[in-house]
Amino acid sequence: MVKRFYPLLAGGGILLAVVTVVTAQVSGDSSLDPVSMTISQYAAHDGGGAIETAMAVLGLASLALLAGMRALDAPVHGWPARLIGLWSVSLIGAAVVPSSTAWQGELHGVLSVAAFVSVPAAAIQLVGRLGQDERWKAAVRPLEWLTLASGLGLAAITYVALPGHGVMIGLVERLLLTAEVAVLGVLAVRLAQLTWGPSLRERIGRHAGFMVHR
Repeated sequence: MVKRFYPLLAGGGILLAVVTVVTAQVSGDSSLDPVSMTISQYAAHDGGGAIETAMAVLGLASLALLAGMRALDAPVHGWPARLIGLWSVSLIGAAVVPSSTAWQGELHGVLSVAAFVSVPAAAIQLVGRLGQDERWKAAVRPLEWLTLASGLGLAAITYVALPGHGVMIGLVERLLLTAEVAVLGVLAVRLAQLTWGPSLRERIGRHAGFMVHR
């Protein structure tokens, strides 16, 4: 019975985190530039705590997603599970550790790199594995495109952060994060379909049969 709640925790947490981050930046300090500031820098200057909370929620939701996929015996064992776990722990760590000092800022950087690399690496492996599982094949095509997008985003942010001297790093980071969260979103939707779909179809079938025999 517990495994039925994993899709709700995963999907609800991902949606809540996205809405919170967008709202915090839309209604935040107008003097802050999200195009040139990373999310961590923006959160440190904004001081509202909403973005840090959203990061922690997203990390916990990702753990629920991983637990739900394992409960359904999805082919996520090994490196994909480790990488999704690394993504989750990195997000939670970045949310908990303040970035007010130099060493804390460096720690945020390390956690951000670990998180951003984890999802594309996990997605690359999952595309092949899920394509061989009939239950998960429906998620493979959108996952392929999002994996490509996140890979390109990772290459772009690497260039911007090093030879690009941080020009528009905030925009590139947000585009990369969007692709990576979308990867998790696709998996969460498919998890919900596999978890709740059979029981819903059964209930609809019973209701239809009841209506026919009235």
